[in-house]
Amino acid sequence: MSLMNKFWVVLSQTYMTRFKSKSFKITTALFLVFILAIGNIDRIIELFNSDEEPSVTTVAVVDETNLYGDYLSNMESQTLQYDVTTESVASLNESVLEGEIDGVLTLSNDESQPFTATLRLEDVLNNSIEYEVNELLQQLKVMVMTEESGIDGEVLKSIYSPVSFQLEAIEKADGTTSKTEEEISGARGLVYVMLFLLYFAVITYGQMIATDIANEKTSRVMEILISSSSPVSQMFAKIIGIALLGLTQISILIATGFFVIQTRASDFEGDFFEVFGFSDIDVSVYVYALVFFLLGYLLYATLSAMLGSLVSRMEDVGQLMFPVIILIVIAFMVSMFGLESPESTLVTVMSYIPFFSPLVMFLRVGLLGIPFYEVMLSIGILLVTIFILGYVGAKVYRGGVLMYGGGFKLKDLKQVMHLSKKSK
Repeated sequence: MSLMNKFWVVLSQTYMTRFKSKSFKITTALFLVFILAIGNIDRIIELFNSDEEPSVTTVAVVDETNLYGDYLSNMESQTLQYDVTTESVASLNESVLEGEIDGVLTLSNDESQPFTATLRLEDVLNNSIEYEVNELLQQLKVMVMTEESGIDGEVLKSIYSPVSFQLEAIEKADGTTSKTEEEISGARGLVYVMLFLLYFAVITYGQMIATDIANEKTSRVMEILISSSSPVSQMFAKIIGIALLGLTQISILIATGFFVIQTRASDFEGDFFEVFGFSDIDVSVYVYALVFFLLGYLLYATLSAMLGSLVSRMEDVGQLMFPVIILIVIAFMVSMFGLESPESTLVTVMSYIPFFSPLVMFLRVGLLGIPFYEVMLSIGILLVTIFILGYVGAKVYRGGVLMYGGGFKLKDLKQVMHLSKKSK
């Protein structure tokens, strides 16, 4: 069997074994349920609340002005009901304490303004009634003073309408301009998606690669595989096989999200891309998202495969994967900081460091109008790093899969490299 055929055998075996596993099916099913639940959260809430009567807060109004009580009782509110009464305030306070009503509102005369108001509640801390009543009284005050001053309602509406205001970026000397507000808003959403996808891919699939290799070493299956195909082809077959598995899972989740949005198009404003604000994003940003995602996965997957080959016990996988997790967590945290300060020196420097650039440079691409050569420089550094890591990783993998024993120590690298030379 040719080397290429052996490569495809290992790749398909890696993919199908994981694809048919219960863990993959259960994880995918849980994510699907989550997406369907989020997409129909309003219907779920409505289902649970369908048998419940809407809660209405009753406020007794003591109108000492004899002018404005009827205004309040006639003003529409879904949550508040105003009942004008002639009972004494002391009697109404007792009713509040006994739970018959929720509050007492007193309207008094004032020389400088139409009225003053006092709201009495049993509990004044963390009480939403105060804000709703205050807002309604403000509307009442504006309405009363408008009528008394003879100001036309349309004039008042025009006064309070917001000023037409927009931002425009000035073209720079190199011909580039800053992103528009719509582009930044959409790109920020895409950056969020990219951050979480790559973080999830590295944590989940990187761990999966390392665990898969360690498991084969534990069961001595690796010895059989080595006799039938080269360690290097095994390493990259596993990396690509797990990548295809991840692509399958992510595609299923995206397709489900697309289906949910499209089936509820009448409830949302726009189609799938408009709902998430992605319609204003330049096509090049999507291309960069794909490039940085694939390169980022390849970088961390190669590192995970190399580390996985160094352990002989399943319980040691987490220990050796810890540095990988730390790297992606740092990249994630810097990216979250960069969402608010994409032009900071820290973000700029980190965007050229290969272990962080898949997230940080893409963030800059999405939020800033940076020159093309900066992006290409970052991608070039990333490609060189992947090549070097792949070369070193292949040597370590070749020797690591042949090494058995206790937990890995740094001094064992010498033995790994020695075994790598012998296995050629």
